[in-house]
Amino acid sequence: KPLISIVTPVYNEEKALIPYYDKLTSVLGTLEDNYDFEIVFTDNNSEDETFSILKELAKNDKRINIYRFSKNYGYQKSILLGYSMCSGNAAIELDADLQDPPELISKMLELRKKGYKIIYGIRKDRNESFFMQSLRKLFYRLVRIMSNYDIPNDAGDFMLIDRKIIDNLKLSKIASPYLRGTIFSFGYSRIGFEYKRNARENGESKF
Repeated sequence: KPLISIVTPVYNEEKALIPYYDKLTSVLGTLEDNYDFEIVFTDNNSEDETFSILKELAKNDKRINIYRFSKNYGYQKSILLGYSMCSGNAAIELDADLQDPPELISKMLELRKKGYKIIYGIRKDRNESFFMQSLRKLFYRLVRIMSNYDIPNDAGDFMLIDRKIIDNLKLSKIASPYLRGTIFSFGYSRIGFEYKRNARENGESKF
């Protein structure tokens, strides 16, 4: 069976981890007939009980691998570390705040069967203020204008990428990564799908 890596960067997520793990493993349980899974957590040197909770989860779930930074290197490097350390035929980045629904993993895997190497979510609706939504839309469009590559509007880091892309990321040795830009620059086949981004269920945003 194909091995799919779930890459989850965390920083001070002690309140979110157990609900996230319960939801994620429930979804993965419905897909286990056709796939094997590993869950890669990268801890950005959390200052709360995040790392302790992860170690307890790993004791009872052999699918979990944990990597911890010696200091906070930031969100993008945390995702990049997860990609670099994962073993899957493909990897899916998924944050612990449950704003990107784990239920969409099955949709990504169905699209993967059609041969797409990059499958990304397009945020069409999100539970946040009009001001924040406007800032995000402006940011994505400015990046698209300035970039040499075709970066889709309103696409975040929630995506599935093929092993070939993971290997390219490892070879590129990016010092200050903007991952979605780098991933789209590789030129592999891609497809996006629209979804509603949820409000954070537990804890507070660190981003």
